[in-house]
Amino acid sequence: MKAAVLEAVGVMKVKDIPVPKCGDDEVLLKIAACAVCGTDVKVYHHGHKHIRPPRVTGHEISGTVVEVGKTVKGFKVGDRVAVAPAVPCGECKFCRRGIQGMCDNLLAIGYQWDGGFAEYMAVPARALRTGCVNKVPDGMSLEEAAIAEPLACCINAQELAWVGLGQTVVIIGAGPIGCFHVQLARANGATNVILVDISAERLAMSQIVKPDVSVDASATDPIKAILDLTGGDGADVVITACSSGKAQEQALQMVAKRGVVNFFGGLPKDKPFIQFDSNLTHYREFYVVGNHGSSPQHNQLAINLIASGKINAKPLISHRLSLAQTLEGIALTEKAKGLKVIIKNE
Repeated sequence: MKAAVLEAVGVMKVKDIPVPKCGDDEVLLKIAACAVCGTDVKVYHHGHKHIRPPRVTGHEISGTVVEVGKTVKGFKVGDRVAVAPAVPCGECKFCRRGIQGMCDNLLAIGYQWDGGFAEYMAVPARALRTGCVNKVPDGMSLEEAAIAEPLACCINAQELAWVGLGQTVVIIGAGPIGCFHVQLARANGATNVILVDISAERLAMSQIVKPDVSVDASATDPIKAILDLTGGDGADVVITACSSGKAQEQALQMVAKRGVVNFFGGLPKDKPFIQFDSNLTHYREFYVVGNHGSSPQHNQLAINLIASGKINAKPLISHRLSLAQTLEGIALTEKAKGLKVIIKNE
């Protein structure tokens, strides 16, 4: 089969490798779509401590079951599925508390196991056992199912930020994650959703999700803009859907009393620190949370939201490329050209 194999940092080749064997407790998927994530860009350029090349990367995955191990129950050949890539152990303290995303022994598809930039992928037994494989309803495309994974991460973030009825929610970052956050905030009951970015081009693309207000931070002070739009109160929730320390610092100035700031986007490892005036949170009693990935349950919720029409995922897919064009897809994502890039198997 063809696969895009990361052979070393900065070296990826589309080549022929053997079709993975399907173990007795596994299923084999024919990959339909694997979306490119910003993390794929980082992995290509800098590697990852959990990836030992050669490795097939790609973790936003959907496909069709073509083989079922003899001990597997609940799946059959022909099932259309999406795969949650972060695989908990189901046994540690955090898993037992229902916080699978914080699993002490978390493993991931595309990291410890081969991922979705390939024609076929074997789903490991542990992923099946812990609920990481979710069936895709009729009427929902496998392209949409592939990008349920980033939506799942947004669901986790908005749960942690307590997004709810009647709120003003500010999202900094107008990429695909920011676009998902706009739609999800509305689905959660927010009545005023404001999108901020330093790129006018990015803001123009994001109008497909119709934020109530867009703020071009390259042309205006975003802190002043948010305070003006909220009568000086600030936003109930501010989500930094970008990897920017400056955006995180601005979020602390935009949030209302007793509001929530969610640092969704992680910062570069060589520059992880920001200026944090702790008196802001001392006197205004707001909360600051982060979030890391999602759980299998969040992925199931994401599929349900897309299938129900409450989240419109399809317009966020700006590019559909072949497996042979995987490196082109990584470059497009790195340059923020378009929104979601899908690597498809015809």
